[in-house]
Amino acid sequence: MNDLTRYPVLLHGFTGSSETWGPRIVDGLAGAKLPPVLVDLPGHGTEAGPVDPARFTLDATLGSISAAGAWPTDLVGYSMGARLALHFAAAHPELVRRLVLESGSPGLEGEGERDIRRAADETLASRLVDDGIEAFVDFWENQPLFETHGAVLPETLAYQRSLRMRNDAESLAAALTALGTGSLPSLWDRLPGLTTPTLLLVGGLDAKFVAIAERMAAQMPDARLVVVPGAGHTVHLERPAAWLEAVTGFLSAPPR
Repeated sequence: MNDLTRYPVLLHGFTGSSETWGPRIVDGLAGAKLPPVLVDLPGHGTEAGPVDPARFTLDATLGSISAAGAWPTDLVGYSMGARLALHFAAAHPELVRRLVLESGSPGLEGEGERDIRRAADETLASRLVDDGIEAFVDFWENQPLFETHGAVLPETLAYQRSLRMRNDAESLAAALTALGTGSLPSLWDRLPGLTTPTLLLVGGLDAKFVAIAERMAAQMPDARLVVVPGAGHTVHLERPAAWLEAVTGFLSAPPR
């Protein structure tokens, strides 16, 4: 009989979908006897559609994550997905066996910082709706955050772009304004009480998130930091073998 609690739940980043993890990661996890459960976050992939504000609240999002998995199990998130995974683990520590945060953050500490970011996210959401999905994807993929994508195979980048283009502009805009960094509360003050074994995975070329991860590791009781050389924000795309080695090793290790 399959042990469903060995099926880690994976949460993608903004503009992505459950498919953007790609076959290398999905097959690699399955080969390590960790077949993943892939979740589409609100406004993305199969969860696009009617923009009902009730679907985009933090509570509703955590509820949809809860409904997707067989808990307790492992939870893995990238970027926006990492932020939501951390919120899920903070709200339901009894459900998360181990936590993997790739290029994640507990949010912005000050209300003033959040106000500024929330306004910026609202402006970006308006641009997304006004300009349409193709123009926004052009903008999104050319951010400095992704300048290290020169290390990614062209066919992989083309596949990622095709998946982004399937998203709906209004749905993505709703997700950005409701679940963006400016809208979610900070979890920095919750980190010392989060005892879930956690892997903090970042690319060595992503200086901002390396600094965030180092600070998180210093505050969390049971956190392990892995910095992958030669990778930027999207470690799972830029260095998939290193990602798999770190994640499967962490999830498969015996309890301490």
